[in-house]
Amino acid sequence: MVNPANPMQKLYLAEDVPRIGQELGVTLVPVEAATADELDAAFASAAAQNANAIIDFGDTLTYVQASRIFALAAKYRLPANYLFRHYADGGLSVYGADARDLFRRAAGYVDKILKGTKPSDLPVERPTKFGLLINMKTAKALGLTVPPSLLIRADKVIE
Repeated sequence: MVNPANPMQKLYLAEDVPRIGQELGVTLVPVEAATADELDAAFASAAAQNANAIIDFGDTLTYVQASRIFALAAKYRLPANYLFRHYADGGLSVYGADARDLFRRAAGYVDKILKGTKPSDLPVERPTKFGLLINMKTAKALGLTVPPSLLIRADKVIE
C-alpha cells in the first residue's frame, strides 16, 4: 500500500516495487490511497486482485489511520506488515528500522553540528538496527500459523 501523493513512495512505485517483486519472483501489485476516503477502495482493490498480504510502506496517512487500517485488513482477511512500532498493537507484523536507535544516532549529528561541523561534511548513514515484532492475537484472528522459526527471530512477540 502506497500513497501516490508522497514523493518518497513515488520512488518505491517507480523503482523498488518492480525490482523487488522480480528479485523475489512474486507479483507486487501497488494499491494506492492518498486520502482516508480512499482506504476502503484500496483494500477492496487488493482483495479483488486476490492479494495475499499488504505491505504498508509507511506514510502519515496510514500512521494516523492505523486503527482503520487494522479493521480493513481484518475485514478483508489480509495479513499486513508495517514499518513502525506504532502498528504493533493491531497489525500482524512490524519490520523496520529501530526508531529509537535512529533518534539516538540523530542526536550525535546534532551534537556535531552544534560543535561546528558543517552538515554537508557529515556522512549519510543508513539504519543499522532493525526490529521484528509479531502480534499473535492478530495472527490467530486471521487464522494464520506463524512458523516457530520466525517467532524465534522476532525481537518481540505480542501474545
